[in-house]
Amino acid sequence: MARVACLGILVADVYGLPIDQWPQRGRLTLVEEMGIGLGGCAANTGLSLVRLGVDTAIMGKVGDDGFGSFVRQTLEAGGAHSQGVVVDPEAATSGTMVIIDSEGERTFLHFVGANGKVKVEDVDMDLAREAEIFHCGGALVMPGFDGEPMAQVLKQVKAVGTTTSLDTVWDDTGAWMDTLEPCLEHTDLFLPSLSEAQELTGLREPADVAQALLDHGVGTVALKMGPQGSYVASADTAFEIPAYPVEVIDGTGAGDAYVAGFLRATLDGWDLERAARFANAVGGLCTEGLGTTAGVRNYEGTIQFLKQHEPDYWQGY
Repeated sequence: MARVACLGILVADVYGLPIDQWPQRGRLTLVEEMGIGLGGCAANTGLSLVRLGVDTAIMGKVGDDGFGSFVRQTLEAGGAHSQGVVVDPEAATSGTMVIIDSEGERTFLHFVGANGKVKVEDVDMDLAREAEIFHCGGALVMPGFDGEPMAQVLKQVKAVGTTTSLDTVWDDTGAWMDTLEPCLEHTDLFLPSLSEAQELTGLREPADVAQALLDHGVGTVALKMGPQGSYVASADTAFEIPAYPVEVIDGTGAGDAYVAGFLRATLDGWDLERAARFANAVGGLCTEGLGTTAGVRNYEGTIQFLKQHEPDYWQGY
């Protein structure tokens, strides 16, 4: 049985780069690269976990269309268990246009599609309960599952001793905490971006943001801060870990890779500081490849990278 079960959004990404200026209406602009890739928090985190050597199951919903076939085939080719992916003949698979500028920054045009139709009855509860970690990726863009339904699944999974993990995406509807609050008390690990967490709490400083989320019942908060690294807090500790130097090509999927690194470290029983360092490395290295998971190295490759930058700290690993 899978050690981690990832439930959440599954997306077909169409990306192009570099795009530093939107073409005039009705005009055509050339780009140097364009392709199709797999995206969505559940897919990105799940496949990154597989790359890190973790047996992983991915759950979500796609349509009975070309994008849906691409998503399922790519998950299977990547080594993930995909029996938890539901095919809905009445929905279209979610898609995102990823616009990448010359500095690697991403802008998105997103179609919710089948992700918006995920419901509690779509969740394979056996997979969720039997995993060591149940991760829900893509909260706030699954309107059929967000809020109380998600909270009930997290509660049931946590009740049997499975560690619960949660990640968010930007809420274009502006509901934020009104939607997510029921889930937080059932969440052991909460790993949003700093900007998302700022919108959730209405606060700005990482320490204040993290404390507010802890006050809502979260066990551990890890705030992803991109080039600034990450800020981690629990009831008895709080610290910031700077990012490692990498050559950024494409930042797509870096946050999800960070989550995968943090979850792998949690499975290994590492303390929070070592987990954050490892997660920073996994997320940073992700940006060195084009696409959501291409830059993610395996466990050994990630440790080798860390030893190059912090040989004493990682001696013996």
